[in-house]
Amino acid sequence: MRAWAKSIASLCVVAALGGCDVLRHQAPGSLDVREARIVVAADGAQLDLALDCRLNGPMSDALEHGIPITLRIDLEAEVARDGIAQRREIELRYFPLTRRYQLRDPHSENVRSFSAYGALIDALGALRVPLPAGFAELAPGTRLRLRVGLDHSALPGPLRLPAILEPAWRLVAPEHAWTVAAG
Repeated sequence: MRAWAKSIASLCVVAALGGCDVLRHQAPGSLDVREARIVVAADGAQLDLALDCRLNGPMSDALEHGIPITLRIDLEAEVARDGIAQRREIELRYFPLTRRYQLRDPHSENVRSFSAYGALIDALGALRVPLPAGFAELAPGTRLRLRVGLDHSALPGPLRLPAILEPAWRLVAPEHAWTVAAG
């Protein structure tokens, strides 16, 4: 084989191996709803939510550089003609100067701080999200649908287009549905 043909073949092998690493870096994170239920307490209705979340390379890198990662939670109840819907956001943040992670609900005063990334991710397994009064009055048998995913619109402007187009920024849980139990 000629020298130039060997060089081209070697370059193709190196490009293919490098491409495997690029594809691995572009793999989306994972998000799954383990459990969801409506709890009615004295102070109103709450959504008890247990998420399994794994952020991939680009999302973890963004978080580590102080860019908040926002998860959007959409809950719908099929009631009569109109239904009830609620949209909430949960914000994951990291503050590099203090080396603290934060889990925050922008619509309430609920803020939790953590000293380790693993503790932040584990906290997603036990979320309590306040809901409007209409959710406290749901009749048994009412069907509920829950969608959870990365909120691309909450990212800084320069990251929005890559987040929409690149597979690495896909973080959406399969739709979770259940019915309200009696009692």
